[in-house]
Amino acid sequence: MTAINLHPSSDHEGFLPENQLILNAVSEGIYGFNLDGNAVFINPAAERMTGWKSAELLGRNIHDCHHHSHLDGSHYPKEECPIYNTLKDGIAREISHEVFWRKDGSSFPVHYTSTPVYKEGRLIGVVAIFRDISIQKQTEQSLRQALQQVQALSEKLSSENQYLQLELADKTGDVGISGTSSQIKQLIGQIKLVANTESTVLISGENGTGKELVARNLHKLSNRADKPLVCVNCAAFSSSLLESELFGHEKGAYTGATSRRKGRFELANGGTLFLDEVAELSLEAQSKLLRVIQEQEFERVGSSDTIKVDIRLITATHHDLLKRVEQGLFRMDLYYRLNVFPIFVPPLRERLDDIPELVSHIIQELNRKLGKKITRVSQKGLQRLMQHSWPGNVRELQNVIERESILSQSQVLKLSQQLGPQSDQERTVKKSADQTLETMEKHHISQVLQETHWRISGPTGAAARLGLPPSTLRSRMKKLDINRPV
Repeated sequence: MTAINLHPSSDHEGFLPENQLILNAVSEGIYGFNLDGNAVFINPAAERMTGWKSAELLGRNIHDCHHHSHLDGSHYPKEECPIYNTLKDGIAREISHEVFWRKDGSSFPVHYTSTPVYKEGRLIGVVAIFRDISIQKQTEQSLRQALQQVQALSEKLSSENQYLQLELADKTGDVGISGTSSQIKQLIGQIKLVANTESTVLISGENGTGKELVARNLHKLSNRADKPLVCVNCAAFSSSLLESELFGHEKGAYTGATSRRKGRFELANGGTLFLDEVAELSLEAQSKLLRVIQEQEFERVGSSDTIKVDIRLITATHHDLLKRVEQGLFRMDLYYRLNVFPIFVPPLRERLDDIPELVSHIIQELNRKLGKKITRVSQKGLQRLMQHSWPGNVRELQNVIERESILSQSQVLKLSQQLGPQSDQERTVKKSADQTLETMEKHHISQVLQETHWRISGPTGAAARLGLPPSTLRSRMKKLDINRPV
């Protein structure tokens, strides 16, 4: 801005312009000040905006009338006012973050300039031109709020999208709760009893038994079925990252936290949170989880702001949690909070009669997944499945059927592949079946002789243990080439 040069008038030296009609017609408010800081000119627009009449302000210090306080009500000293500073140094200024006060005590945001007035190179006063920017400020505020809402929605969608992608990546197939055994009937009955409550459920069972499937059914049958079910495998994250995964983090909370991220608790708000392998939580994370259960609130990592949530909690573990409590690895108070309604998922070896129905369900799922038209497993193959001990439970069964489905060119699976790792009992039976009677007899006699320290006769000797006369035992040892080691 450049200094302006106005011709003086006889009424107020240097200020009353020759073309006052033009100044009276403009929509901006205009004040003229002399070197003492008193008003010497006020146009009608200034009167309309402030409510002050020119007759009330001319010759007075206007700062004390409409510029005396900041927006928050704190005192605004005249010495800090840009208009009066221009009177001192002749430097033009432009301000858009202050307010003027009306005569009725209300305020409005203004944008104003203070421009020095010169006559013949000599500073004689200042002209302040201002306008009400209330609408502009309201528009800016509305825009900021809209942008915040868009950002919040974008973050929410991004977090949910990331979570859904993780869910799809983790999902290995749904085998359903199939079977007619008494164990399965009891399990389904427990699910129906507790599903429509808000009670915390602790699901226990060996790996691969289908604990997550039980959790999904609990959510599906609950009042929260139309809200999200968020699953977290606590064993899949280090203790340092698990807290961020559960509670989220702020940008810069730790190395690598390049943006704010919502945790699983926030994503599950209004729905169900399933914590699988909950025994893997660190003691620190257990303490925070206990607080969330009790108070339904938490803070993101790197933030002190409290976030309220409404969730239904379901947990699962293959460990004996009570034993881990005794070992000092799990908090007793958290254990009792989680163990409100315990559900045990039986291992597959205890319900082998359910295998035919399970296999049928798995085949239907695999046909959709692989584009196959498999109808069944052969009778011989089904017998092999029924004889296996299934240390990997339903998950192992699913993997076996999927592997056979990929390899098969027929609509009937014949199970040509070796089943998974055998149990000790299965290995013992197979080993025995491969041995001759003579080999088994030699092994048995040698083992008894070792246990009796090679004493043959007497009440504690090997012959008495085997129910043979000592002479017969010696004869068998010679025939089987059993010799005492030197």
